[in-house]
Amino acid sequence: MRACRWALLVAMCAAALGSTLACERSESDNGDEGATVLHFDTARVRLVRGTDTLHLVTELATKPDQRALGLMERHHLPDSAGMLFVYPTMQSDSSAFWMFRTRIPLDIAFIDSIGTVRSIQHMVPCPTTMAQGCPTYPAGARFLAALEVNAGYFDKHGVRVGDRVVLADSSARPGRSARP
Repeated sequence: MRACRWALLVAMCAAALGSTLACERSESDNGDEGATVLHFDTARVRLVRGTDTLHLVTELATKPDQRALGLMERHHLPDSAGMLFVYPTMQSDSSAFWMFRTRIPLDIAFIDSIGTVRSIQHMVPCPTTMAQGCPTYPAGARFLAALEVNAGYFDKHGVRVGDRVVLADSSARPGRSARP
C-alpha cells in the first residue's frame, strides 16, 4: 500500500505541475544576455534515515525539458536544497545523468517506486565545452525519481542506500509550491 501511495503522489505531482511550465528571465543570470531558465515548482522532501529525518526544499523537474536542463549553469545551491527529477515511468538501471554545463559538484540518489534510495553517485562538473567529452553516471538501479544535492551532503548527513525519501509533506501536494 505504501508503494502505491508514493508512486501516486509522484504521478499526481508530475501531472499537476506539468501545466505550470513557463520560461522566464532569471534575476541571477549574472548578466548573460538572452539567457532564459525554466520555472521549477518546489516541494518539501524528507530524507528518513533510521530515527532521524532531514528536510530539503527541492525544485521539481517533472517535464522532459526541465529534466534536460536540471541544474545546468547554476553556480550555487543552498545547503538544504536540491532538485528532484520525477519520471512518469520506471527508468532502467543503465539510465544515466551527466554534468555537461553543470558548474557545481553534486551527489545524486536514485529512488525507486516506493521511495527507497537504491543507488547514490558522486558527480563532478565536466570541464569540457563539448558534450561528447562529459562522463555519464549510470544509476545502477531502476528508479522513478532522482534527487540531486550538493556534493558531500549525503555523506555529511549519513544518507545511505536503503534510506527513504518522503514526498508526503502537506506542502508537496500537487499544484502547491513549498514555502521557504
